[in-house]
Amino acid sequence: MTKPRLSPFCHANSPSRFLLEQIADKWSVLVLATLCEHPLRFNEIKRRLDGITQKALTQCLRKLERNGIVERRVLTASPIAVEYHTTELGHTLKEPFQALYRWTVEYLPQVEKAREDFDRRAAGEQEAVDTLETAL
Repeated sequence: MTKPRLSPFCHANSPSRFLLEQIADKWSVLVLATLCEHPLRFNEIKRRLDGITQKALTQCLRKLERNGIVERRVLTASPIAVEYHTTELGHTLKEPFQALYRWTVEYLPQVEKAREDFDRRAAGEQEAVDTLETAL
């Protein structure tokens, strides 16, 4: 029997898979959404993203900068500051990310219902296992 052929995207060492991991994680998507309208300083981004740590934001911005999606600019005003903005390449992600956001908003009620159904079934299955173990 022959092994099914994997899409190049599915290979663990695929450059496209690596890039997707870099741009589609939770913080990257939120950072890009925050920067899509205009440049912001580091602390402005941090204040807009409830729950992100300084370390996580720094790592995220560096990763996005390395991939050419975000650019870091040193402002020479006093005091010296740094601001970030999306590059031309980064702006190309705006439309797909907005589509993902719209999908999330539209289908969230169905997802929440599916979660409730799953949790109810899982609780019932656990109860059945507990009852069986008690009987034995």
